[in-house]
Amino acid sequence: MSSFCRFGGMLLAMLAAGQGSAAAEGGAAAQLGPRPFYLVDSMKPGPLQDRLRQCGADRAYTTRNFSISHRGAPLQFPEHTREGVLAAARMGAGIIECDVAFTKDRQLVCRHAQCDLHTTTDILARPDLAAKCSQPFSPADPATGRKASAKCCTSDLTVAEFKSLNGKMDAFDPNAVTVEAYMNATPRWRTDLYATTGTLMTHKEYIALVKSLGRRFTPELKAPEVPMPFQGSYTQDRYAQQVIDEYKEAGVPAADVYPQSFQLRDVLYWIAREPEFGRQAVFLDERDDTEAGFDNMRPETWTPSMAELAGRGVRILAPALSMLVTVGEGGRIVPSAYALEAKKAGLGLIAWSLERSGPLKAGGGYYYRTIRPVVDRDGDMLALLDVLHRDVGVIGVFSDWPATTTFYANCVGAE
Repeated sequence: MSSFCRFGGMLLAMLAAGQGSAAAEGGAAAQLGPRPFYLVDSMKPGPLQDRLRQCGADRAYTTRNFSISHRGAPLQFPEHTREGVLAAARMGAGIIECDVAFTKDRQLVCRHAQCDLHTTTDILARPDLAAKCSQPFSPADPATGRKASAKCCTSDLTVAEFKSLNGKMDAFDPNAVTVEAYMNATPRWRTDLYATTGTLMTHKEYIALVKSLGRRFTPELKAPEVPMPFQGSYTQDRYAQQVIDEYKEAGVPAADVYPQSFQLRDVLYWIAREPEFGRQAVFLDERDDTEAGFDNMRPETWTPSMAELAGRGVRILAPALSMLVTVGEGGRIVPSAYALEAKKAGLGLIAWSLERSGPLKAGGGYYYRTIRPVVDRDGDMLALLDVLHRDVGVIGVFSDWPATTTFYANCVGAE
């Protein structure tokens, strides 16, 4: 085992310490279904496939914190719904995510973006609520090339109105000329089989559900898409504080919560104002998309540096899968400079998001862009996962279908 793997294990154990924490890793049975074994069968032949094949469908699989639910289980269930959370828990996710947005009456709800209701719910099919959207539905116009559009935000609705919506698979058709066609756009590699009932959740309801399941929490503070302060007094800091306050009110130990944000200011706020929660706050790093010239193989392009982040109290980074790996000699997947520098600075790493790219036969898209030359089949996601665990030393991986990460964690003994 690499020194970074040992470091990752020690960090996870340290962060999870404390009385009253959630059920111990490996304590609850997991139901995997056929997908992880299908992925093993589709791997390139070799020692890794042979090792994973030894983990048969007839063995007992248990919940692992290495397996982090990304928005529930959105490969098949509408994201951020009660049904998706239950599916993720049954598949052995030890940590379950809620992206946190706020409503018109400043209540916190689970939604990937503040303004995604037009693609993730049935709001456009509800004329009374669609009329409240920031931007109503506008059909595509083939004559001018104009695309269909809409913008419906959690902050357009009260929490009661939000709760009356039904979650659907996140999708839209930009070429649609009707609301029905705009909404009916689920990718072929997902399914609408479970989209007839998508129960939306407030943040408090998510806390109660995940607590009842004995799992841990990772709330993500979403960047507001409305001017802040909202309604003149609701500041970004009040928003960040409200998230933590709802865990305190529910009696959830800080050791069970991994608050996260793409905005470094939020992470630093928690570190300064809520140190028990801030000590395992996660900085979601998308600088490869947002910072001009950023290169995961060139440390001089990173601002702030790994050492500077650690010096400011950040302990965990969570970048996209692609930021952590590159192609090395002989076509091997190897850790990127970004991953190696994080190790040197003593930072833990969490990666996102497995099972989000659809079939990998065309190279896997965004999440596999740094290793695209060696990706040509679905089983390659397990090859990547193995490098992330053994060579990069990640302490967890977000997945849209947690059965896969649960399977792998059980096979290799990851916590």
